[in-house]
Amino acid sequence: MFNLLTSQLPISNWASNCVDWLTEHFAGFFNLIQQGGNALMDAMTNGLIAIPMFLVIAGLFVIAVATSPKKWGFPIFTLLGLLLIANQGLWEDLMSTMTLVIMSALISLIIGVPLGILMAKSDRTQAIVQPILDFMQTMPGFVYLIPAVAFFGIGVVPGVFASIIFALPPVVRMTNLGIRQVSTSLVEAADSFGSTTWQKLIKLELPSAKNTILAGANQTIMLALSMVVTASMIGAPGLGRGVLSAVQHADVGAGFVNGIALVILAIIIDRFAQKLNTKPGQKSAGNKTRRWLVLISLLVMIGGGIVNSFSQASESNKKISLGYVQWDSEVASTTVLGQALKAHGYNVTLTPLDNAVLWQSVANKQVDASLSAWLPNTHGALLKKYKDNLTVVGTNLTGVKTGLVVPDYMSVKSISDLTDQANKTITGIEPGAGIMATTADMMKVYPNLKDWNLQVSSSGAMVSALEKAYKNKEDIVITGWSPHWMFSKYKLRYLEDPKGAMGEKESIKTIARDNLKSDDPDTYKILEKFKWTSDDMEGVMLDIQAGMKPADAADKWIKANQKTVDSWFKN
Repeated sequence: MFNLLTSQLPISNWASNCVDWLTEHFAGFFNLIQQGGNALMDAMTNGLIAIPMFLVIAGLFVIAVATSPKKWGFPIFTLLGLLLIANQGLWEDLMSTMTLVIMSALISLIIGVPLGILMAKSDRTQAIVQPILDFMQTMPGFVYLIPAVAFFGIGVVPGVFASIIFALPPVVRMTNLGIRQVSTSLVEAADSFGSTTWQKLIKLELPSAKNTILAGANQTIMLALSMVVTASMIGAPGLGRGVLSAVQHADVGAGFVNGIALVILAIIIDRFAQKLNTKPGQKSAGNKTRRWLVLISLLVMIGGGIVNSFSQASESNKKISLGYVQWDSEVASTTVLGQALKAHGYNVTLTPLDNAVLWQSVANKQVDASLSAWLPNTHGALLKKYKDNLTVVGTNLTGVKTGLVVPDYMSVKSISDLTDQANKTITGIEPGAGIMATTADMMKVYPNLKDWNLQVSSSGAMVSALEKAYKNKEDIVITGWSPHWMFSKYKLRYLEDPKGAMGEKESIKTIARDNLKSDDPDTYKILEKFKWTSDDMEGVMLDIQAGMKPADAADKWIKANQKTVDSWFKN
């Protein structure tokens, strides 16, 4: 007993070993699900996007009118809400989110309803499944992202996987509850008439439990929608990606717009789901007409999508996927190259990821390349880990620097001079960033920092904290890097590092999956030739920080530097 209390159980190792074992022994199975799931969900998203936007809005408005007789509140909300989303340029993100929610909810229902029926029929099954459901529902959703990435990589498939685990319990519980609450006298009457177990289930228990089951299904749909932002952390596209980007950049406006779009979608889905939960007495003579109206609206939307898909030009065969971290510098470089590739006929996919997940994705060949490798210091550990499975293509920017940064009104000059400034806190960024690991190691080298705290936040939160402190002339110490637009907006300086613990100046390298050069030598040459300067990067970053969309800021720079861009594509 004493050993149990004093010795830590290796639960973390057990969990890691379990995931590693599953990944190793079922790799083929997971790859099959990933490829099939990506094909299915890409087809669904493309199908939704192919339907003309205003045809979808009109169709859903008509369906809302048909399902809300003599009530105009919900139809008008549907019309105005979808028009607002379209106005904000979020239509494609909305369709991507719809794919994730529909697939997550559908698979959850397919698994959940039969499982709930089984629990209702067997007390032993309920005793086994109940604690598993408790575990699934109370475990933080972020935890499910770790095995999701290990099994399925990045994208919408692991997002759906994590969403299913999080959203499944309500429909299981409510199905179990609904069937157990069916009147005992009705069940006995069915038995007395010689009904089989199957007949009782189909003709008595499920119809009697319908409203309870549908309530659980509605909760499952809402929980799947709540996972949209979390799933975007592992590359799932949609409105969640916009929310996550806004959080990381402390962009209140963009976060509010994407958040409002999610709220509108949630209300529309919730109200349509509630239409299914009706009692027999609510049906009217006009039901048949309304059903035909709904069916015709759906057929018109589907037909419009088919016609539109045939009329669209064929997609380019040249494809490339670029991963990046949501740092201002990497947003700038990746968007510039992405826009330049699009202008040369490429179908470009840009995927924002956490830094550690990004390196893993390039090594696993799920992302073709990234322009975000800060070497040799900041990302040196990641390069050491994945060097056998990726290629360092070349340098795209030289003379970059990382270190501790303070406003120029602070008197401290060196890291070794820090005592009790800024409440003994260094304001950092995302926990997966290389500079955070470097800073943590540096704090062990300087004895004066032994009781200091490294505050984890995000790039945007760090800049917000800097802005607030700068306005009030308060002390603040941040993890900084250049090029960065904050050096143009504020008077800042790096603290001297007499022990060299933060490393010397670095370069930003381009990395690629290890077989890209043989698979697509032309694209590899473009990545090899992509180079620009710190002034170029800061110019794009400043435009983005001033309110321009990244693609617009990139196009502006490309137009002004066409010769440089052309040099990247010369044979």
